[in-house]
Amino acid sequence: MSILNFQRFIRSDASATRIIHRYRFGGLGERGPLPPACCPRCATPGAYRLADERWRCGTCRYTFGLFTETWFEACRLSPLTWLWVVKLFELELVAQQAGVQLGLSYPTILRAFTTIRRALLAAAEPTLFQADVEADESYFGPRHPTRSRGDPRNQGRSTPHKIPVFGILERHGRVQVTVVRDCSADSLLRETLRTVKRGSLVYTDRWQGYDTLAFCGYRHLRVDHGKRFSRPSASGKVHINGLEGFWSYAKGKLLKHHGVSPRRFPLYLYEAQFRYNHRHEDLFNHLLKILVQPVPDL
Repeated sequence: MSILNFQRFIRSDASATRIIHRYRFGGLGERGPLPPACCPRCATPGAYRLADERWRCGTCRYTFGLFTETWFEACRLSPLTWLWVVKLFELELVAQQAGVQLGLSYPTILRAFTTIRRALLAAAEPTLFQADVEADESYFGPRHPTRSRGDPRNQGRSTPHKIPVFGILERHGRVQVTVVRDCSADSLLRETLRTVKRGSLVYTDRWQGYDTLAFCGYRHLRVDHGKRFSRPSASGKVHINGLEGFWSYAKGKLLKHHGVSPRRFPLYLYEAQFRYNHRHEDLFNHLLKILVQPVPDL
C-alpha cells in the first residue's frame, strides 16, 4: 500500500480500528459492514458488544478486545499509531527514525519493532524444497573486531566474532536461512536433510563440508569460485549466484542498523528473509495478516 492510499483510508483511530477489525475477523474488504467478532478461546462467532468497546462471547463468557491474544497486545499503542508503526517498518526506517516521526520514545518504538520481528519469526514455516536449489554458508559480523585486529584466529572459517548462517535457495523461488552453531559437515547435512527433498539437485561451492550430500540421496554439482566466481558455467546452470545475491541483500539490510546484538540477530535475519521472499508483494498487507494472528504459546 502506497503512502497516498494509506493516508486516504486511515485518517483516524476509528478508521484504523475498522481496518484492524476486518483483518482480524475475516472481512478484508474496504467497504461494507464489519464482520462479527469471533471469540479467540472457543472460536464462536457473533460475540456481543459491551459498553467499554470490548466483546463477550455468548458461549464461554470470555471477554476480549480488539488486540486480545494478538501481537498488537504487546505494546500499549492506539490502533492508528500501530498502523503507522507497521507502515514505517515496511518502509525500512530504523527504530530511532520511526520514533522521531511518530513522537514515541526509543524504548517504545524498539519494543514495537521487535514485536513485529518476533511475529515474522513465529510465522515462518519451514519449506521443503524439491527443485534445483543452491546451498551456501555465510558469516555475519564485523570484518575486523576492534580488540583483536591482527589475531590469526580471526581469519577464514575460524572467526570467533562472526555468526555462521546456512542458506538454501530454490531457483526462481524462496530462500530459507538458519543460524547454525558451525559450518561442519554434520551441521550442513542436518539442515539440508531438514529443508531439501532427497533426489533434488543441489548446487554448492567446493567446501568439503558438502561432500556428504552425494551419499544421502542428492544430486550434487559444485562450482569452483577460483575459476569462475561471478560468471556461470558453460551450461549456464552450475552457479550459486542467487544465494550469493541474497547474502549481499541481507548484509545490506543489516548495515543500516550499525550493529546488532547476537541475541537479536536471528530476528533481523528472518526479517531479511521475509522481505526477500515477498519483495514483489504488498508487505503492509502481509504484516497486518501476521500481527492479528494469536501469539503462539512457546
